[in-house]
Amino acid sequence: MEAAAGRGMEAVARSSERAGAAMRSRAEVDATLQTAKLNPAELLPAVHCLSFSPQAGGGECCLLQLEPGLCAELEAGRSLIIRGEKDEHAVLCSKDKTYDMKIADTSNMLLFVPGCKTPEELKADQASCNIIHSQIAGFSKNYWELRRCRPKLKKLRTLLMEDPYEGPDSQKDQTSTFSKYTTEDLLNLIQASEEEILHQLQVIDACKIKGYWRILDFDYEMKLLNHVTQLIDSESWPLSKVPLCACLEELGSLEPREMIEHILLSYGRKYVDDGEVFFEMHEDKICRAIAQMLLQNAVKFNLSEFEEVWQQSVPEGMTARLDQLQGLALVDRSSRPETIFLLKVEDLPEDNQERFNSLFGIREKWTEVDITPYIQDLCAEKQTVGALLTKYARSSMLNGVKVYNSRRPIS
Repeated sequence: MEAAAGRGMEAVARSSERAGAAMRSRAEVDATLQTAKLNPAELLPAVHCLSFSPQAGGGECCLLQLEPGLCAELEAGRSLIIRGEKDEHAVLCSKDKTYDMKIADTSNMLLFVPGCKTPEELKADQASCNIIHSQIAGFSKNYWELRRCRPKLKKLRTLLMEDPYEGPDSQKDQTSTFSKYTTEDLLNLIQASEEEILHQLQVIDACKIKGYWRILDFDYEMKLLNHVTQLIDSESWPLSKVPLCACLEELGSLEPREMIEHILLSYGRKYVDDGEVFFEMHEDKICRAIAQMLLQNAVKFNLSEFEEVWQQSVPEGMTARLDQLQGLALVDRSSRPETIFLLKVEDLPEDNQERFNSLFGIREKWTEVDITPYIQDLCAEKQTVGALLTKYARSSMLNGVKVYNSRRPIS
């Protein structure tokens, strides 16, 4: 279906509608051109004579402006899905991308004309009849405009944290009234593409238990990790080569084998060597988890004391470093003594302005190094942290260091 636009076209169409079913002749068309003071030599010889079909009506047809990549998706037979609950702004999702949907008004009437030929098609078809009678099937004065956006994934973790998995012996899990979610459920509830949702499930270390996606309760997760690290220590295995089979045999009597393998996948990289499966453990992620365990029950922790306890708590051979805690904990170097406290990026608002309001409510002035881990996930495609700071913050110098504060008063 092609769409023709323009007030002149609308006028011709309405004129044709008034003419009823009568067909215009070439002489009538030439007389109209003469009245409009148009030179036929400057126009294509073919003329569309339009009339409204009895079924034509406004508001029944919607136009969607697609980029070439999305057109290719439809032409290949794949689907585009509109997602969002009643209280959410709708987004459109392909298999791997998410787009904001916004209505754009146009000053021209957009007409839907089945079989309408474009000027290029008319030039290519020299044999085409020079009087073409067409009926307008519908019309619109706006269209949906798409703009690539970040997937709205915060809700995914929120839903799964309603009922974290505490282990097979948990009475709470057997009596819980909270909903559990399959992949299909999450596709219906989360405003993101399928690939973005599945990737985020990996990022937050979710696992499937009896067909439902679950996040492990943090205490249970630490219990599993402690089993694995103690076994590594007792067997003197190198952290780069932890055997899966041996872990399952030794720990299978303590916890479900699938949970042991899940914790290895969460905190290590799986690989195969000489036909056997091994894991290379991620030092930074293990140290980070132990830091969270130490910090979660303290409002603030003396920094030097924390660093000492933290290093004593990590497995032998690992080195605890503050750069492992980006987006998890914040150091306050202005206090005496210096302190550290838990501040998880996933607990902050998803909206850009709300995120900055929250951060400036916690701390009035930020260095770029400190604030970057807490806003990096807000960057759109090809957008930098610097561009975000320019838009939402004001910079100044403090003791020779550039700092950022809010552009608006924070209540």
